[in-house]
Amino acid sequence: MFDLPTNTALDIRNYNNFRKFLIKEGFYMLQYSIYVKICTNKDSADLEVNKIIKNKPPQGAIRTLILTEKQYSDMNIIIGGSKKEDEKIGIRKLIIFD
Repeated sequence: MFDLPTNTALDIRNYNNFRKFLIKEGFYMLQYSIYVKICTNKDSADLEVNKIIKNKPPQGAIRTLILTEKQYSDMNIIIGGSKKEDEKIGIRKLIIFD
C-alpha cells in the first residue's frame, strides 16, 4: 500500500517509476495504490519487501502487510448498491502465480 506525493513533475515521475517497478515485479493492482503479489512462503515475501525498500521513492509512505492464503481468502468485497453485489473472495477466486 502506498501514498506518494504527486504535486510536482518529479513527484509524478517517481510515482510512475515506482508503480512500473511493482508491475515488473509481478504485483497487480487490487485497488488504487494497493498492489498485491502471491508469494510461496515467508522468505519469498521478505525478499519482495527488501526489493521494495531498495526501490522506494524519495518521498511518500509505503506499507507492507504479509497475509497467509487463508487470511487473504477471508477478505470480503463490499460494493455500494444492493446487498447481492457483496461477495467473499473464497479459495476458488484466489489467483496463484507460479
